[in-house]
Amino acid sequence: CCVPFCTASSRSNSHLIFQTFPKDSELQKQWVVKIRRDHFIITSTSQVCSRHFVTADLIEPPTPAGRQRLTPGAVPVLFHWNNYNIPTARPGVWERTERPPNTEPTEMPTDPDDPWPCHEHDYCASTEPAALDISLNENEELREEISRFSKQVEELTISSRFGLERFAASDEDIRFFTFATHAHLMGFWKQIEPATLNIVRVTRAQTAVKTEQVPHSASATVLQPIDEFFLFMNYLSLGLMQKDLAHRFRIHRSTVSRIVNTWANFLYTVLGAVDIWLDGDTVKAHLPEVFQEYADTQVILDCTELRCQTPNSLLLQSEVFSTYKSHCTFKGLIGIAPHGVVTFVSSLYQGAISDKEILKQSGIVPLFDPSMAIMVDKGFLVEDCVPCRVHMPTFLAKRAQLSRSEIRQTQSIARLRVHVERVIRRVKEHKIFSTVIPLSITCSINQLFAVACLLVNYQNGPLVKA
Repeated sequence: CCVPFCTASSRSNSHLIFQTFPKDSELQKQWVVKIRRDHFIITSTSQVCSRHFVTADLIEPPTPAGRQRLTPGAVPVLFHWNNYNIPTARPGVWERTERPPNTEPTEMPTDPDDPWPCHEHDYCASTEPAALDISLNENEELREEISRFSKQVEELTISSRFGLERFAASDEDIRFFTFATHAHLMGFWKQIEPATLNIVRVTRAQTAVKTEQVPHSASATVLQPIDEFFLFMNYLSLGLMQKDLAHRFRIHRSTVSRIVNTWANFLYTVLGAVDIWLDGDTVKAHLPEVFQEYADTQVILDCTELRCQTPNSLLLQSEVFSTYKSHCTFKGLIGIAPHGVVTFVSSLYQGAISDKEILKQSGIVPLFDPSMAIMVDKGFLVEDCVPCRVHMPTFLAKRAQLSRSEIRQTQSIARLRVHVERVIRRVKEHKIFSTVIPLSITCSINQLFAVACLLVNYQNGPLVKA
């Protein structure tokens, strides 16, 4: 149904009949005015359900298998904003209303000697009980009508405001914007909400290296903290432009920029304070059965590249240009435990750097010991720079083909190593990384990338099933 606030669908409301728009242009205009859809383009699939028509306008079919029809000239009149009731017609300005007959005499006898006649009046008279009951009933009806209108205004205000409250009832919308479900989102919010009281805000007069620590208050921004978080997740998950977010949330574009930078730094600090690196005993306690052949695997490593805008400087172009992607990129290292949780995230480096050099500079090597092993792709030639075993697919080198055992080993490692690719795919489901990253956000791209990787542990269900 194309009527606003009507969620009727033929899939879930089989008892309703859906009427297409009439052919007559004048009648079409009346329908569009009644349903309050300005500039509405009528198509062959535009339909109005039968709940918006009065019973007198519906013609019952002669047989049970027939289809309900409309009377000629029928117009929808029952809607959400009039509580599905036909409003009573008010009398026109020039319409005469009958007055009660005047029972008092038109001429009253007066005393010629008394120029100001006095009429008798009973000052002890009281209002009849019936009149009091009528007044009380009218007041009660007015209170109920005011309450009903207040609820309608509140519903219209919520539906017109772009915020978390508008989508709280739809898990499908919440999954599109942020987390898997609304309950999942609120569980994460309860974990970080106490820390928002000490959030360090990016202010308008702030320089690149200075911050101003102020507690959150209503005067800091026009949005509540949870709506600021929702705005940040929209920016991260959908990759929306800041001007678009400013229109959606009805705030200034510079305010959007300050909120994004504030929450990027805040979540980078809060989530980064959690020790995500797991010890060997914890990894083995959650080791999936498919990893039994490689039970000593501590972490699965892989690099990912994010496309960035080409800089004007030729020197910078040579540093960030990736021969693998044939484009300027930022490159980062991600590590996951065998059961799928992200346990390591490196900073972003220029795209020309090798995987081996990233491993050295990322700071993960001191976390290894000889009793564990890492699982990597063919491009990671790191056996000489790590103190542990390395599970890696076998190279063909100059041989004609691999042996049977080498083929089986390569297939088994590739089947297990694919989980890190799935985690990287979840990270890149944040649309900000699926497009070319502008150089204007280079100052906060490390925080955004780390937050996106760490949020993977909270946003979705298990990666590797038990």
